[in-house]
Formats: sequence, C-alpha cells, structure tokens
Amino acid sequence: MYYCAAGETMNEHIPHILVIDDDDRLRTLLGKFLSEQGFMVTAVASAEDARRKLAWFIFDALVLDVMMPRESGLELLASLDEGHRPPVLMLSAMGEAQDRIKGLETGADDYLPKPFEPKELVLRLQALLRRSASGREAKRNIMFGPFNFDLTTGQLMRGEETIYLTSNEVAMLRLLAAAAGDPVSREKLAQAIPGAASERSVDVQITRLRKKIEESEGRPMHLQTVRGAGYVLYTKNGAAT
Repeated sequence: MYYCAAGETMNEHIPHILVIDDDDRLRTLLGKFLSEQGFMVTAVASAEDARRKLAWFIFDALVLDVMMPRESGLELLASLDEGHRPPVLMLSAMGEAQDRIKGLETGADDYLPKPFEPKELVLRLQALLRRSASGREAKRNIMFGPFNFDLTTGQLMRGEETIYLTSNEVAMLRLLAAAAGDPVSREKLAQAIPGAASERSVDVQITRLRKKIEESEGRPMHLQTVRGAGYVLYTKNGAAT
C-alpha cells in the first residue's frame, strides 16, 4: 500500500519510507501518520513483499517489524546487502536488552520497542536520515561513460538527450546502479522483471539494454558479464553518488 506525503511536490525530494509489518492495523496507522508528517510511504505485510519493493524502488529508510510469519524481520535484515541498503529502524514487542542487542548486531541502525509514541518514531527516522547518505540532500545520479542515470526517476540521459528505457530496463538498471562495481546475479535481476519465466529473460533484457548504452555490443564497456556471478555495471567511481 502506498501513501502520498502531505504537500508532496515535484521539486523536492520527499523521503520514501518502506514500512514492513504484518499487523494490518499498525501498518495502516503508520502509513497515514508518516505521510501526514511529510514522508512518502510504501507499506507491506511480509519480507517477501518487501523484497519485491526493494527490487523496484529506492527507499530512504526501512521501518521493519521483528516478529513476522514465515520470515522474521531479523532474517530479512540479515539477507540485505549492508553496503547498498537504506538505514533500518527495527520495531519489536520484545523489549529485553538481549533482543535489542541482537537486532543491532544484525545490522539495524536503531531500535524502537512496542508500544511507542508515533512522534518518537518520526524523530528517530529524521535522525537516521540526517546521518545517512540516503537522506534529503543525497544525490541520486550515477555516471557511466557519457550517460547519467537518475535512480529516483529512472531517467537515462546522454548529454541533453533522453534515452528511452522500458519499465523492465529501468528496474534492472536500478539494481545494477545500486550495486555499481559489484556483480548482480541473474536470479536477483529476474525478480525485477514482472512475469519473467526464467533467467533467460534477463539475458534478453541485458542485450536490449546494451544496444542503448554500448558502442559495441560484442565488447561492452559499461555493462559486463561476470562468469558465474551475473552482470556488473561499471561507473566512473564504481558506485552511486
């Protein structure tokens, strides 16, 4: 479920928060409250749904419940690449010190026990965003060769020329750009393609994308294959800025 930030405009960056909690009532309340406080909010009920959203969108922070069926918040957090994920605020009804320590050791940036005051949640999120490169002033572009890719809008530019990308190409390029310099597996890229029947679909999409960004498809400079690991996007500085 998606919640628009109050007073959202096209000329400013509105922090996008992903709320992951299996409690329908709390998830709805958080979505509405955070949007009223100026955040853009996407709310999901499971780790599986969270992965789908993370494959498609760039988030500024995650609000993640510990106790969820099938896959816990801690398990989801442990599976995310710390170098490329946004800051994480954990929520849990478990208030014991060892539970908080476990969450922080797993990689959480902050921890808030339930029940909590909504205003405290907002203040903690604001503090995370100030400390994070994913905050309001963070740049969302990467450069590779003559190209400039905006991870937020999905727009690819070559100088003043806009390069048309399909929704599948945008989704894959976002994953590759977020991990710039490191290979992304075909399996992960396939998750970004709705209805992809196999990882072969990824190879087809990569071929089409190369036609738009490479001078020579046979000798790609920017989007290269890493045998046994997937594909890697090389940029000027090897990472998004």
